[in-house]
Amino acid sequence: MIMNLLSSPSSSSFSLIRLINSKSPISEFPLKPKSLSSSIHCPFSSHPNFHSTNQFFYDKIRYPDGKRKNFRTWALSGFDIGGFESAQSVLEAAAVLTAIIVVHESGHFLAAYLQGIHVSKFAVGFGPILAKFNSNNVEYSVRAFPLGGFVGFPDNDPDSDIPVDDENLLKNRPVFDRILVVSAGVIANIVFAYVIIFVQVLSVGLPVQEAFPGVLVPEVRPFSAASRDGMLPGDVILGVNGIDLLKTGPNLVSEVVDVIKKNPKRNVLLKVGRGQQDLEISVTPDENLDGTGRIGVQLSPNVKISKVRPTNLIEAFKYSGREFWGLSSNVLDSLKQTFLNFSQSASKVSGPVAIIAVGAEVAKSNIDGLYQFAAILNINLAVINLLPLPALDGGTLALILIEAARGGRKLPLELEQGIMSSGIMFVIILGLFLIIRDTLNLDFIKDLL
Repeated sequence: MIMNLLSSPSSSSFSLIRLINSKSPISEFPLKPKSLSSSIHCPFSSHPNFHSTNQFFYDKIRYPDGKRKNFRTWALSGFDIGGFESAQSVLEAAAVLTAIIVVHESGHFLAAYLQGIHVSKFAVGFGPILAKFNSNNVEYSVRAFPLGGFVGFPDNDPDSDIPVDDENLLKNRPVFDRILVVSAGVIANIVFAYVIIFVQVLSVGLPVQEAFPGVLVPEVRPFSAASRDGMLPGDVILGVNGIDLLKTGPNLVSEVVDVIKKNPKRNVLLKVGRGQQDLEISVTPDENLDGTGRIGVQLSPNVKISKVRPTNLIEAFKYSGREFWGLSSNVLDSLKQTFLNFSQSASKVSGPVAIIAVGAEVAKSNIDGLYQFAAILNINLAVINLLPLPALDGGTLALILIEAARGGRKLPLELEQGIMSSGIMFVIILGLFLIIRDTLNLDFIKDLL
């Protein structure tokens, strides 16, 4: 998997807001909005036929009057991941990811199986086989690394006893049959995303955020600069160094963070709302090892979260459709921005360790975040897999469409295999690099080194 932490239009109901204290985990507080935008590209498989890939993750602000306003979040450098403190939250995030992989690969498998096309393998995970069984000439296996999966076909298997001209080999089926098999994983993820949103609407409702001016301080760390200088949890920062923060949106958080980072050991004057009072508090940020300032607080957009629930099934479908369309639109917008600004976003690309960390933190917050996490991963997996790139479903579709445009004449087998193999090798090498880098970026790993 590859995750790209970048500024992008928000679109989920929650966001992961980072603490100003550079060594602080992302901690919990009631009704917390979380803010993280990310794109996640997942090479889920080392198999040349089908590869599950990718996810983006955003923050969407909703208002009671029905108007939706999107804000940009900021890039997160490194990972202050507190989610790994909870084994349960990590397992929940991994379970969500595994379920999405299984759904994607099941789409491919069922589309082939129901058409009578030969299938040889169905694997969850990649790497060494942990457990397997055979049924109806198909090997079902669970592998060591549960961050991928694949459906295998015997088309080019030298050990297969199926004749090469068998009409039920995938490569010998008509173009439409093959397109259906290749695209079925994407279709399965789109349907699964909608089902997840629909279940959320029926079971817990959709979160609605009402935005207010200023930046909320949900947590103040003991013995921190903010604590020493008199800040309390629940304070609202309404101004910094004489600049009023009377607008709304998560960008206010980054504005406050920037001022504090730029002023280590220098007084920062904060205008603070506390209950019915407006106070002025002078805070002197401590200095991090990298020379930036920190005051040891958690910051979030100043929002109030409530729930909207449908009164009947028609309303449930209506809410689900709007939410699904909103998430899908933002996924497409963010993907567009990623490619248009790739030179800027490339350095922020991260891998499967990051997505598990993000998912674990979401799982710690509440069930709403987990629903959104699962839905967005599904949508992103579907969108990225449609890109006409080697090692993705879209790359296989492109080869099939080229064949159709050539009047049914396939590209030379060596050329086709070379294209797919080179793409797969690149994805595997990139994925391994990112796994190592992301692991080294985790705070608890840094503390050990």
